[in-house]
Amino acid sequence: MASEITVTALRFAFLALLWLFIFMVLTASRRDLGIGRNVRSSRPQVEEAAQVSAPAQPPARASQLVVLEGAQAGALMRLGDQPVTIGRSLDIEVSLQDDYASGRHARLFPQGSRWFLEDLGSTNGTFLGEQRLTRATPVEVGQPFRVGHTTLQLRA
Repeated sequence: MASEITVTALRFAFLALLWLFIFMVLTASRRDLGIGRNVRSSRPQVEEAAQVSAPAQPPARASQLVVLEGAQAGALMRLGDQPVTIGRSLDIEVSLQDDYASGRHARLFPQGSRWFLEDLGSTNGTFLGEQRLTRATPVEVGQPFRVGHTTLQLRA
């Protein structure tokens, strides 16, 4: 038979593992819900040199967001002049039916005649082509980007 000290040590070890599991579940829930996340108020700056070399008439900014691949393939959304949040949450502008998208996964925002895409600290990342985004990046009309397993595209 095992000594009473060994049994007590195993009980404490089991209790410690149980609390560690509970802590990990709460941490993952907090991350997915965005609780305690710092909100950045600054927007990326567009380089002035790029605007100087641009043609006299600026290109038309994209006005539609289309889902190319995923559960909602073929869905179309009209874009205005406001930023658009993309993710799995139901209280945002573009709510995806994608288990690989975070609640608030990415943000699309207009600046001048272009749209910029930034990842909002998602678990699986946001991809423009094959490149994972680490900062706000301009998205050209017709260029596909991926949020979770859903592929989207801007159209004029």
